[in-house]
Amino acid sequence: MKIYFSTFLFLVFLSSCQEDPKVRALQQQKEEQKRDAIFNNISSGWNFNAIPSNQTSQQLTTVWGEWRIFLNELGQKPKSSISAFQQKARTLSKRALDLNNNIPVKYDLPEIKSRIAVITTKVNAINLYIHLDQIPDKKIVQVVKEINSEIASMNLQIDEIRRKGEIKMEDGEADMIRMLDTARAIPTNPKP
Repeated sequence: MKIYFSTFLFLVFLSSCQEDPKVRALQQQKEEQKRDAIFNNISSGWNFNAIPSNQTSQQLTTVWGEWRIFLNELGQKPKSSISAFQQKARTLSKRALDLNNNIPVKYDLPEIKSRIAVITTKVNAINLYIHLDQIPDKKIVQVVKEINSEIASMNLQIDEIRRKGEIKMEDGEADMIRMLDTARAIPTNPKP
């Protein structure tokens, strides 16, 4: 009885191990259609607004090389495959990290640095999402839109800094600002 039972289990195991080539081909075809749909969704949603929106931002691209390189990378859209998008996302992550280097002194402010940090985080999110096994194409398209709004915000902030810099100081304003500086204050405990 044990021999019949073990033979029966062996035959069931042997038949379950053999794959049907038709089933495998059908599964591969479904996976390929799914990859094509993901590629098409990402390709249609991968539209970055890499053109500076105001004159100040355009002038800044001539002075700040990292910003110019980053915008050029954003403007180049991959076309061939998901792996091309993965490579582009990797490159964009590196370029976004470089944005903190060589910021012009006039624009080396917390307002600009915080916007750079947000852009870097969102670009890294795209890099993460596109390298997953199950690529969330809708999330990638959503993050692309968010990056576009952050770049627009950065351009507006750059223009606002320029406009504030053009406002002239009134007579005596510099002295008043110096007097308000607590670092210049006389220490309360004088040295003997």
